[in-house]
Amino acid sequence: MLDANLTAQLKAYLEKVTQPFEIVASLDNGAKSTELKTLLEEIASLSDKITLRTDGDDARKPSFSLNRIDGDISLRFAGIPMGHEFTSLVLALLQVGGHPSKLGQEVIEQIAKLPGKMHFETYFSLSCQNCPDVVQALNLMAVLNPNISHVAIDGALFQEEVEQRQVMSVPMVFLNGEMFGQGRMGVEEILAKVDTGSVERDAAKMNEKEPFEVLVIGGGPAGAAASIYSARKGIRTGIAAERFGGQVLDTMSIENFISVTETEGPKLVRAMEQHVREYDIDVMNLQKASRLVPAKEEGGLHTVEFESGASLKAKTVILSTGARWREMNVPGEQEYRTRGVAYCPHCDGPLYKGKRVAVIGGGNSGVEAAIDLAGLVKHVTLLEFADTLRADDVLQKKLKSLPNVTVIKSALTTEVIGDGSKVTGLIYQDRTTEELHTIELEGIFVQIGLLPNTEWLKDTVALSKHGEIEIDARCATNIPGVFAAGDVTTVPYKQIIIAMGEGSKASLSAFDHIIRS
Repeated sequence: MLDANLTAQLKAYLEKVTQPFEIVASLDNGAKSTELKTLLEEIASLSDKITLRTDGDDARKPSFSLNRIDGDISLRFAGIPMGHEFTSLVLALLQVGGHPSKLGQEVIEQIAKLPGKMHFETYFSLSCQNCPDVVQALNLMAVLNPNISHVAIDGALFQEEVEQRQVMSVPMVFLNGEMFGQGRMGVEEILAKVDTGSVERDAAKMNEKEPFEVLVIGGGPAGAAASIYSARKGIRTGIAAERFGGQVLDTMSIENFISVTETEGPKLVRAMEQHVREYDIDVMNLQKASRLVPAKEEGGLHTVEFESGASLKAKTVILSTGARWREMNVPGEQEYRTRGVAYCPHCDGPLYKGKRVAVIGGGNSGVEAAIDLAGLVKHVTLLEFADTLRADDVLQKKLKSLPNVTVIKSALTTEVIGDGSKVTGLIYQDRTTEELHTIELEGIFVQIGLLPNTEWLKDTVALSKHGEIEIDARCATNIPGVFAAGDVTTVPYKQIIIAMGEGSKASLSAFDHIIRS
C-alpha cells in the first residue's frame, strides 16, 4: 500500500521507537480487512520492535490496537487510517513506541493526573482536515494516562454505527458513551472540558501577568504575523486567541500563498504556530475576548477582558479576531446543527454518501462545495439568493457538466425542517413568484460568506455598517494605541496573504506608536 518514498520515510521515523509494542488486528473476510492487513504487515516489517498479531476479537472489523508490551495503553483505530489520518497513525506508532511528545511538561503532568476511567470514541472521515487534531490529541492522552482509552472510527466504514448514533458531522467525540464534543479540538480544549478547574487556574495565571507592550488578540494569519513582527523588535509581546489558526484551520486547499505551490490549512497553521513559538512570545490559547477597556489617558494602559475571567493590560493592542461562517439565521438551523446542517463539505461530505443534500450559496465556496459533494452524494441542490451565480466561470462550467446537480436561483431559504433528530428537508421561497417550495433531503451545507468577530467591540472601536473594524492606512482604529488587522477589518479582499501583510503593518504601527508616546 505504501509507495517507496513513503516507506523510506516511515522506516526512518520508526527508528525512533525505543520500546517494543505489538499491533493486534481484528479482521474479517472483507476487502477492507485484507487492505488493512497488508498495511500493517508493511509497517511491522520496518521495525524489529513491532510485532503484528491478527487474532484480535474486537467487534469493529477491520480495526487494530497498539499495545505496549510492558505498559497499559488502550489505543485503537477502527478503519484504515490513510489520507489525513496517516499522520495520526505515524504519531501513534512513535508515541506507543516510547518517543516523547512535544507537549510541555506541565500539560503532560496535567493529563497524567486526570482521575477516573475515560473511554473516548472519535468518528472521523479520511477527507476531514479537522479530524487529525482530535484523533492525535486523544491518542496522546491515552498513551500518557492508563485511565484513558481511545478508539478512532472511520465513519465511512461503519455506516450502520454512524446512523445509530446519528453522527452527521465530524469529528464527533463520545466520552463513556455520551456525546462529548464536535469539531476541531486539541489537547488544551479537551483538558479544559474534562479538568474543570483548569479554566480558573489559567485565568488566575493570566491575571498575574505584567502589562505587555503589544498584546495581539486573535491567532489567525494576521495575529501570528503581528506577534512575530513585534517580538522581533525586542518588545514584550503576548498573543491571546480563542483558537490559534482561526479560519485557516478549516481551509482544505491553499494554492495562492505565494512561494508555496499548494498546502492545506492545518499544515500552514502548524507552521505559523511553530514560527511564533520560535520567539519570546507569550501564547495564551483558548481565550475568547469579551471586552476592551481603552486607556483613560494618552499613554495609559488598555485592558482586555476574557470570558474565562482573566484580564490583560497592554500599552498597545492589535485586534485580529478574524471572521466566522455566516449562518442562515432561519428556524431549524441551530436545532439541527451537526445533525444535518453543516458548514464544512470536505469534513462531513463522506457521511452523506448516497444521500440528497443542498448547498446554500452560489459564490466560489458554494459552487466548489457542490462540485466536491456531487462525487459523493446521490444529488446536490444548490440554492442561490441572487438571480445569477457569483462563482468564477471555470467553476460554473464544471458545475453545469455534472448530471446530479440542480441549481435554483432567486431562492431564499426560510426554514430547515427535520424529524426531531435529523434534517429531512428545507423550505425556500422563490423570490420571483414568492411561492414556497419544500425540498426533501438529508443534509444542508451552508456556504454564504463570513461575519467579522466584533460583537464584543460594539461599544468601543468604530465599526462599519457590516460590523468590520474601521482602520486607516496604518491599521489604526479610532482609539489611540489600538490597531486592527485581517478579516475583522474594513480592508477588502479577505485572503491569508493579505491578512499576514496587514498584521505585519499593524505591528510596525504599534511599535511606532510606542516609541513616539
